[in-house]
Amino acid sequence: MSNVEPWKLSLRDAADAIRAGTLKSEALAEACLDRIARTEDLNCVVAVDRGQALSAARAADAAVAAGRELGPLHGVPLGHKDMFYRAGRASDCGTTIRRGFVPDHTSAALERLDWAGALDIARLHMSEFAMGPSGHNAHLGRCRNPWNPDYITGGSSSGSGAAVAARLVFGALGSDTGGSVRLPAAMCGVVGLKPTQGRISRYGIMPLSESLDCVGPLARTVRDVARLMDVLAGYDPRDTGTVAAPVSDYEAGLDRAGGQRLDGVRIGVPTSFYFDGIDAEVANRVEEAMRVLEGLGAVLSDVPLPDHDQIAELANVTFTPEAAMLHLPWLRERPDDYGPQVRARLLQGLVIPATAYLQAKSLRGVLLKSMLEGPFAQCDALVTPMLGTPAPTGAETDVAAGEGMAAVVGKLAHMTRPVSYLGLPALSMPAGFTSNGLPTAIQLIGKPFAEATLLGIGDAYEQATHWTEHAPPL
Repeated sequence: MSNVEPWKLSLRDAADAIRAGTLKSEALAEACLDRIARTEDLNCVVAVDRGQALSAARAADAAVAAGRELGPLHGVPLGHKDMFYRAGRASDCGTTIRRGFVPDHTSAALERLDWAGALDIARLHMSEFAMGPSGHNAHLGRCRNPWNPDYITGGSSSGSGAAVAARLVFGALGSDTGGSVRLPAAMCGVVGLKPTQGRISRYGIMPLSESLDCVGPLARTVRDVARLMDVLAGYDPRDTGTVAAPVSDYEAGLDRAGGQRLDGVRIGVPTSFYFDGIDAEVANRVEEAMRVLEGLGAVLSDVPLPDHDQIAELANVTFTPEAAMLHLPWLRERPDDYGPQVRARLLQGLVIPATAYLQAKSLRGVLLKSMLEGPFAQCDALVTPMLGTPAPTGAETDVAAGEGMAAVVGKLAHMTRPVSYLGLPALSMPAGFTSNGLPTAIQLIGKPFAEATLLGIGDAYEQATHWTEHAPPL
């Protein structure tokens, strides 16, 4: 191995070095564990078992030495949002209500990562019950942004975004019901993919919304995400929401393409909703990103959208009753054990009429069809901002901020909820920095099961800009 400190490697490079015998998994795990110990003030790790992690790393090194068959993530330390169940290990889901809950089964996503040889070294911070786009948690405290701890990480996969950005782990799982993979990825300067609804099994994760829950990976580079998707994607009979659609060979596709050009790729720029009233600085970063895409050969054109204000509201009407139904026993028996924001949001779900909920469910297919026959008939992907404003501070998004807090928090998931409602795939890509030194991002939105297209665009953009090479100065 070269003199590069091991924690600076990408997931893919680290896995390849372990496979080649030029890097020990134990050395990699030691480096990650030491960084975790040095960054406790970020509050992004809920629990870590150093002894277990090092034991697993030594076993991974022994497998290499013995010449055994190795998986594509062999010996690489990962950490995951504390809602991915592992049999016999606590999973608190960010709340006192489930503190000490020990599941008797392991999530399908963790099973696949285990098969690929990854090390699961940390349980990561999350918003309570995965409800909250800022990274605040009434029980755990706020997860802090590694670029500037005064600012938020985004949520609800707050620890996943912060831990990957701070180089504590090489990749992480999150859940994205309304933007909870993409928002932390955007605010922390890493790559986050919300796949098509049904692309990755949800078996063995904390449920929130049957219609909208979606598992997605966060990592440092697009090719890291592609390798994770190669492991995670696929049908699972234990989750009736998964789809038996063919799975692309994501990483090999990027290797073949070389990430150099986007000649002939059609990218649509929405003429409404996504660019309405956005901050001038954010608009400048997105315009710069679009010029890069055009310089790579992509053809950008304006495309009109169906009414997305309606779609954003339909997403809320779908999500909140489903969440309230799941939480009804606890709302009756332990209402004071919820944080006030989460409890209030769940109670809203109890008063939404059944007719409104059923209408929102029935319109999903109609509106998806209008997207496929409208903008997606003219382009291969859409490009939008990920956030309409620079990332806000923790103080601005805290309940103590008063009435202004609701307005700030309400804007965070503006760009993400419609995508979740429609079940489309979307990729959050770093797109430079705002004047306060924090990352900003673009969102690439694709047709159903077109993750390979999004990754291809993202990879070419990444190689042209090198934004993903930047790391926070811890």
